[in-house]
Amino acid sequence: MSATHSSRLQAVVFDWAGTILDFGSCAPMGAFVKLFEQFGIEITIAEARGPMGMAKWDHIKALGSQPRIAAQWEAKHGHAFNDADVDRLYEVFTPMNAASARDHADFIPGALDAVAAARARGMKIGSTTGYNRPIMEVVAAIAAQGGYVPDNLVCAGDLAAGRPSPLMMYRCFADLGVWPAHAVVKVDDTGVGLEEGLNAGTWAVGLAVSGNVMGLTLAEWQALGADEQQARREQATEQLKAAGAHYVIDSVAELMPVLDDIERRLAAGERPGR
Repeated sequence: MSATHSSRLQAVVFDWAGTILDFGSCAPMGAFVKLFEQFGIEITIAEARGPMGMAKWDHIKALGSQPRIAAQWEAKHGHAFNDADVDRLYEVFTPMNAASARDHADFIPGALDAVAAARARGMKIGSTTGYNRPIMEVVAAIAAQGGYVPDNLVCAGDLAAGRPSPLMMYRCFADLGVWPAHAVVKVDDTGVGLEEGLNAGTWAVGLAVSGNVMGLTLAEWQALGADEQQARREQATEQLKAAGAHYVIDSVAELMPVLDDIERRLAAGERPGR
């Protein structure tokens, strides 16, 4: 392997909601609350956000397994929450989330510019998501109309395991024809999304403001005072750093200086590690 091949970044793999579009990752939230409500169960937005980034089937199972929600389910339905229940909810959830995604498909400010700048560096643009194929058929079509067409798309359910396993990233390596892993950057707004990159051996860049950890719409974020913004930014940054992020930035709009720094570190012989 040449030194150049080893020290230049070849691809950036973006998450979708909370990363490229849907500031605050809001589309799934109302859908999860509404979903459980249909089955007579009350959950909060904070509870719904907890497992964000996982495949949606796994996300529903994680929610139904939480003690407070599990107790409600058993009282209402007369049995412990089980995989058959997850299957039932998942069937209802997919069209519900697809409909919600249509209403939360605006690009995050600076996202298209960041993608264009990465391409101008000669990098491939990969993508993974916790959404399944039916939901992404809706989301990807809207994104394409707006000018975003990544070089590949790997959805939850495409492979034997989703996040935090590295399998979707391995599919990206194969689809994009890129290697070694340290020549790839994963950009995500969730802990499990960062972990899928880390487990595959890539660099990991967390997004503190635009995504699920912050959980605010763009208007809600802009309405906060500077001190409140900074306090919340620091809290979100801590969470993403705890998940293993090598860098944490507000949104993809700030990605280019990070790519410059990673290439500097690669040239000096540094590697991501865990």
